[in-house]
Amino acid sequence: MVVTGRAALLALLLTVPVALVARSTAVVLAFDAVLLLLLALDAWLAGSPRDLSYARDGASSTRLGEEAAVGLTVRNDGRRRVRGVLRDAWAPTAGVSITRHALDVTPGRVVRVSSVLRPTRRGERRCDLVTVRSLGPLGLAGRQSSTPVPWAVRVLPGFPSRKHLPSRLARLRELDGRTALMVRGQGTEFDSLREYVIGDDVRSIDWRATARASDVMVRTWRPERDRRVLLVIDTARTSAARVGDGTRLDASMDAAFLLGALATKAGDRVDVLAFDRGVRADVRGAGATELLPQMSHALTDVEPALVEVDAYGMVAAINARVRQHALVVLLTALEPSALQEGLLPYLPGLATRHTVVLASVRDDRLAELAASRGDAPAVYDAASAEQAVAARERMTQTVMRAGVEVVDAGPDDLAPRLADRYLALKAAGRL
Repeated sequence: MVVTGRAALLALLLTVPVALVARSTAVVLAFDAVLLLLLALDAWLAGSPRDLSYARDGASSTRLGEEAAVGLTVRNDGRRRVRGVLRDAWAPTAGVSITRHALDVTPGRVVRVSSVLRPTRRGERRCDLVTVRSLGPLGLAGRQSSTPVPWAVRVLPGFPSRKHLPSRLARLRELDGRTALMVRGQGTEFDSLREYVIGDDVRSIDWRATARASDVMVRTWRPERDRRVLLVIDTARTSAARVGDGTRLDASMDAAFLLGALATKAGDRVDVLAFDRGVRADVRGAGATELLPQMSHALTDVEPALVEVDAYGMVAAINARVRQHALVVLLTALEPSALQEGLLPYLPGLATRHTVVLASVRDDRLAELAASRGDAPAVYDAASAEQAVAARERMTQTVMRAGVEVVDAGPDDLAPRLADRYLALKAAGRL
């Protein structure tokens, strides 16, 4: 039996006056006995929560940052009305703001309640027990029972940069010759012949075709297709740093999703590798329509590992997956201490075989700290921030001298900046 606040308030309002007026312990005890009997009767008249049956339906997966609704159907198989409160408990990271629902279901009827999830972490978010507190007609007491009704929602990595995809696809169509713009560059592929117009590069003239035709003919070119792209996500300790509203790993995954979607639309083959001391996720040979779903499921349970990256093992894994020239995108931290003892010695050799881009998430708070001059502690913070920014710039120059392209941007800008660099390399015929 459970007792409500209404019963406690009733006891306070009536017991004290009775004790003051009667001035007899026996009268007070008799009144309390009547009150207890009333509570027991009210609880007995309440419908039994054990007569309820439950069923769940709704979303089984969602992306981080998006909402998902899970329904709970309650059926009264008993002979009494069940009126009270239902609590549908979820893990705190599921982000369910309303877990308690008013419940009123008559015998043989079915009611439905819904829980809206706004997850704050990736992975599987599970519900806990369903607890029903059924109250009697007077609302003084009732019965309570908890029942497990299992359900899980798989929270996939977020893809907030999806909004940038249409504009990048439009630029890709221009590069790919699906609009009037045709590009020419080293390593591009022959597309077709057309008549010469003023302004065309004379080096594009096809003299054999011109001899067969009645006009001067020039070659048109299109960016190469069916190139290999390998996205390597560093999941070691530096990926656990908080930047913006998430971690560096979350921003790296978002950038990988945008570039993967763009590259598959360009006809390139995209593989994904998540690595720290070993392989954490591996996506290979996925088709254009299968890449994003496979990436999402492979990266869902990947969390930062508080260990140093095995740079030798990462490079060996890269070489094992791409033996011919490819675009290798390293989504890692541009931190001097981590790079000097990690990937930096291996970058020149990697850059001789592949086109390598190092994409790093920059903490924009460093610029804010560097500009602060309010008091003495702020000045010291500004000096430390300036030193960190300068060290980062020196490391950027060192990496670029090794033949590696660098994309260094904040968490909201990394994905579109990396997509723009991919398009620039595509236009220059460097893939």
